[in-house]
Amino acid sequence: MEIGRQAIEVTLLISAPMLITALVIGLIVSIFQAATQLNESTLQFVPKLVAMFVVLLLLGPWMLQYLIDYIQRLFGSIPQIIG
Repeated sequence: MEIGRQAIEVTLLISAPMLITALVIGLIVSIFQAATQLNESTLQFVPKLVAMFVVLLLLGPWMLQYLIDYIQRLFGSIPQIIG
Protein backbone atom coordinates (compact mmCIF):
# COMPACT_ATOMS: atom_id res chain seq x y z
CA MET A 1 0.00 0.00 0.00
CA GLU A 2 2.87 2.34 0.81
CA ILE A 3 4.48 1.75 -2.59
CA GLY A 4 1.26 2.68 -4.36
CA ARG A 5 0.92 5.87 -2.32
CA GLN A 6 4.50 6.86 -3.09
CA ALA A 7 4.00 6.14 -6.81
CA ILE A 8 0.96 8.43 -6.93
CA GLU A 9 2.85 11.11 -4.99
CA VAL A 10 5.80 10.97 -7.39
CA THR A 11 3.47 11.07 -10.39
CA LEU A 12 1.67 14.14 -9.07
CA LEU A 13 4.89 15.97 -8.18
CA ILE A 14 6.52 15.27 -11.52
CA SER A 15 3.48 16.20 -13.59
CA ALA A 16 2.41 19.24 -11.54
CA PRO A 17 4.73 21.84 -13.14
CA MET A 18 3.62 20.91 -16.65
CA LEU A 19 -0.06 20.78 -15.77
CA ILE A 20 0.00 24.07 -13.87
CA THR A 21 1.82 25.75 -16.74
CA ALA A 22 -0.75 24.49 -19.26
CA LEU A 23 -3.56 25.65 -17.00
CA VAL A 24 -2.15 29.16 -16.53
CA ILE A 25 -1.26 29.67 -20.20
CA GLY A 26 -4.66 28.31 -21.27
CA LEU A 27 -6.43 30.68 -18.90
CA ILE A 28 -4.42 33.69 -20.10
CA VAL A 29 -5.00 32.86 -23.77
CA SER A 30 -8.70 32.23 -23.16
CA ILE A 31 -9.09 35.62 -21.48
CA PHE A 32 -7.23 37.21 -24.39
CA GLN A 33 -9.46 35.42 -26.91
CA ALA A 34 -12.61 36.46 -25.06
CA ALA A 35 -11.47 40.08 -24.92
CA THR A 36 -10.49 40.28 -28.58
CA GLN A 37 -13.05 37.78 -29.93
CA LEU A 38 -10.34 35.84 -31.77
CA ASN A 39 -11.25 32.17 -32.00
CA GLU A 40 -8.14 30.73 -33.57
CA SER A 41 -7.24 27.24 -32.31
CA THR A 42 -3.52 27.68 -32.96
CA LEU A 43 -3.56 30.65 -30.61
CA GLN A 44 -4.10 28.15 -27.78
CA PHE A 45 -1.65 25.55 -29.01
CA VAL A 46 1.51 27.53 -29.78
CA PRO A 47 1.88 29.40 -26.44
CA LYS A 48 1.23 26.19 -24.51
CA LEU A 49 3.82 24.34 -26.57
CA VAL A 50 6.44 27.03 -26.00
CA ALA A 51 5.65 27.26 -22.28
CA MET A 52 5.86 23.47 -21.86
CA PHE A 53 9.22 23.44 -23.61
CA VAL A 54 10.54 26.18 -21.31
CA VAL A 55 9.26 24.43 -18.18
CA LEU A 56 10.77 21.16 -19.34
CA LEU A 57 14.12 22.87 -19.90
CA LEU A 58 14.05 24.55 -16.51
CA LEU A 59 12.58 21.78 -14.36
CA GLY A 60 13.52 18.70 -16.40
CA PRO A 61 16.69 17.94 -14.42
CA TRP A 62 14.78 18.17 -11.14
CA MET A 63 12.01 15.92 -12.47
CA LEU A 64 14.50 13.35 -13.70
CA GLN A 65 16.48 13.37 -10.43
CA TYR A 66 13.29 12.99 -8.38
CA LEU A 67 12.22 10.03 -10.51
CA ILE A 68 15.68 8.41 -10.27
CA ASP A 69 15.66 8.80 -6.47
CA TYR A 70 12.23 7.17 -6.28
CA ILE A 71 13.28 4.25 -8.47
CA GLN A 72 16.43 3.70 -6.40
CA ARG A 73 14.36 3.67 -3.18
CA LEU A 74 11.89 1.29 -4.82
CA PHE A 75 14.59 -1.11 -5.96
CA GLY A 76 16.26 -0.86 -2.56
CA SER A 77 13.04 -1.88 -0.81
CA ILE A 78 12.53 -5.04 -2.87
CA PRO A 79 14.28 -7.32 -0.31
CA GLN A 80 12.05 -5.97 2.48
CA ILE A 81 8.93 -6.52 0.38
CA ILE A 82 9.87 -10.08 -0.55
CA GLY A 83 11.31 -11.18 2.75
